[in-house]
Amino acid sequence: MCMLVLFLLPHSSSAAQPQSSHWFPEQLLNWNPENDPNAKYNRSHIPLAQRDVLYKVNENAQSDAKLVALSALNPNTSGVPSQGGKAFFANTFSYWQYADLMVYWAGSSGEGIIVPPSADVIDASHKNGVPILGNVFFPPTVYGGKKEWVEQMLTQRADGSFPAADKLLEVAEYYGFDGWFINQETEGGTPETAKKMQQFLVYLQNHKPEGMEIMWYDSMTNDGRINWQNALTDKNSMFLQDGEQRVSDSMFLNFWWRDQQSSYNKAQQLKRNPYDLYTGIDVEARGTSTSIPWEGIFPKGKAPYTSLGIYRPDWAFKTSQNMEEFYQKEQEFWVGKNGDPSDTEGNGSWKGMAHYFTAKTPIQELPFVTHFNTGSGKFFSVKGDVSSNEAWNNRSLQDVLPTWRWLKEGGQDLDVNFDWEQAYYGGSSLKLSGMLDPADPAHLKLYKTDLPIQKDTELSITHKANSKNAKVKVGISFLDDPESFIFLDTETKDRDEWTTSSFKLKKYNGKKLAAISLFVEGNQEVEDFKLHVGELKVFNKDDYRIKSVRAKGAKVSDVTFNKGIYADVSLEWSPVESNISHYEIYRTLPNGEKEWVGATPNHVYFLSEMKRKEKENHTLLEVVAVRKDFKRSKPAAIQFEWPPYPKPEADFRADKTIAAPGEPIQFTNESSEVTEEVSWEFEGGTPSISNEENPIVTYENEGVYSVTLTARNSEGEDILTREAWITISKDAKNITNVALNKLAEASGACAPSEGPGYALDGKVTDNSKWCALGTAPHWLKVDLGASHSISKFVVKHAQAGGEAQAFNTQIFKIQVSADGVNWGDSVQVTDNTQAVSEHSIPLTDARYFRLWIEKPTQGSDQAARIFEFEVYGYPSN
Repeated sequence: MCMLVLFLLPHSSSAAQPQSSHWFPEQLLNWNPENDPNAKYNRSHIPLAQRDVLYKVNENAQSDAKLVALSALNPNTSGVPSQGGKAFFANTFSYWQYADLMVYWAGSSGEGIIVPPSADVIDASHKNGVPILGNVFFPPTVYGGKKEWVEQMLTQRADGSFPAADKLLEVAEYYGFDGWFINQETEGGTPETAKKMQQFLVYLQNHKPEGMEIMWYDSMTNDGRINWQNALTDKNSMFLQDGEQRVSDSMFLNFWWRDQQSSYNKAQQLKRNPYDLYTGIDVEARGTSTSIPWEGIFPKGKAPYTSLGIYRPDWAFKTSQNMEEFYQKEQEFWVGKNGDPSDTEGNGSWKGMAHYFTAKTPIQELPFVTHFNTGSGKFFSVKGDVSSNEAWNNRSLQDVLPTWRWLKEGGQDLDVNFDWEQAYYGGSSLKLSGMLDPADPAHLKLYKTDLPIQKDTELSITHKANSKNAKVKVGISFLDDPESFIFLDTETKDRDEWTTSSFKLKKYNGKKLAAISLFVEGNQEVEDFKLHVGELKVFNKDDYRIKSVRAKGAKVSDVTFNKGIYADVSLEWSPVESNISHYEIYRTLPNGEKEWVGATPNHVYFLSEMKRKEKENHTLLEVVAVRKDFKRSKPAAIQFEWPPYPKPEADFRADKTIAAPGEPIQFTNESSEVTEEVSWEFEGGTPSISNEENPIVTYENEGVYSVTLTARNSEGEDILTREAWITISKDAKNITNVALNKLAEASGACAPSEGPGYALDGKVTDNSKWCALGTAPHWLKVDLGASHSISKFVVKHAQAGGEAQAFNTQIFKIQVSADGVNWGDSVQVTDNTQAVSEHSIPLTDARYFRLWIEKPTQGSDQAARIFEFEVYGYPSN
């Protein structure tokens, strides 16, 4: 059988940082914005843009049948930051022009089954004119699905209303997205369940606002069973249409099909548009190597039978190691190997979506500004100057990227791509590079538009080139003849310096701008030519003269401090009622320089783990309103005070606590971050004292010894002595993993093949682990059969077995017992992120050991995943 199953990965982030929502039914029913401190950060403030098809560049393409993408735009359900993150490599999906609808694919039995899109994804989707849906996922029981979740969602009040449906509508309206994808795959239903689900969908239809989309997945049939039809049939049509009653707006058809003419015929019989049906293709595993019977949807010489549904086009992201590979795979997926949307026939069996679908454009009103900002970066530039050297991702800031990727005439030896090493604003720019041949100029068509030109309309371009032998022109065409371009000469100043050229378009007043392009030619051959375009703007000059209004009422609504040197800062201000694109937040550094620290279209922002600079007593922040034409307001200043600078806290570890005479022991300083210097004392060791950060020490004589570490800074010192910490004994040669293949018990197991014994078998493979579902805590107990002297534990978490780092156990303790009844804590860990964690302890005698897991992952997933639990020691005498 075929299932739309979610394998999504939690994400590590600050505990205080606002995160995107995910709920179980009971949590959804109890949700409201007033009692959810994260809710205000999860709202989109970018309305859904209108967009148009205009003209096409590929005669195969059409725009009647639609395309929906079911995409894991975040590689996890839990732990997703509400307003972007601190990593450059993120799923900044960029082919919105071919998608008509996006489903935010997420949900799991461990984290939550009702998942609205994260705010930055809604913003990006809406900016490109693409409606986006949240996901309601009832998992199969084998993946933790519970029949009670279905029953909770379908519970009715006495008046026949559905509380869960009301909440779904409330969430979508409050967060600002466009509907829900309903995926019911939990077994055990009856005809009564099916009827109740139909009533639930009808209730959504009758109470949803205009324009909201409810999409149903071909899974449950009219008898309540999970029975994928792979087509529209008598068994599943009740979830699309019931007589004159519209039940859902669209249906995603499962993947096992050869020809969808029957679905087309059934839709006609029901008096429904066949393009409300999205025939599914599953590309999660093989991407562009997936074999698809395309003529079963797009018969030659005929109109398509149905629309197309793509399951997991995020394949391009999850199978890539870096941004360049990701964007290359996306280009192949959406446009084909040729990388030319006008010429897709030669792409092979995978022709790309551009072969079947005409690109659409949301660029229909002024101002239009692009910096070719993909939505993430290794740094952040403002007007060509690097304002932050920190990596970031925030799809709220993603520009509408070029419509055609890439539509280039000539310039055979010039490559076109995004460049994440140069940016005028944000973290990327457009780059043409290669050999510039005077006999082979390049014409690069970039944007399909429908922009009205008025008497004060202007166009400007900001670019830089590494050679003055290049002539760069901007091309424009009009809707009455979109293939005929007028070229405007730009100015290039000094080499590799950002230069802005502006052009008045007054003489074209009343026309509609149809396309914007670049034309590059050389006066002579340039072998290593580079051209970066950092900004392209079309705007009305009179509007630009209007004074920009600053944000008012800016304040710190909350601030919490961690270790005296980190701050979580909540900011808010009154929204500016004018043509605002977004707000930028800057920090004034002790040297007076200003650093970009974030941006949002929202009027609230959360600064996570802001680090104190140079023992500063206060930090000055500024909020700058940025209009859609990128005119900036004067800053609104905010300040907060830091607590007194803290004294250090001494801490250390050793790679072993028992060693043979003369065997080296590595000590590692783990004192708090504010430590400025350390000093060590090693009883019986060589050296006996040290000022090194991480000294190596040997002991010549058998015995038990103490270790002392003193940590100092300008505010004081802290001394930590561990008595009887190091044991020197000839018996050290006998130390082994004494837990190997010993008897194990556990609080539970995900499946018989993931029982506790698999954590003690010495294998670290994807099919040998202990896994436990349900609400934490979870525990794993080992019986060694007799008392042993133990010196170290090693825990191999999820990542050690090839799973995501975000599944690594975060909070746990290791307990010891002589009788299996009375337990004592030997190791306590509150902030693990590592794949393999090692824990040396003073030599301890015990027979029983217990791994007690309080927070199984870095996010809110409650499943424990332990690939190996090792206990090092030797039998007690």
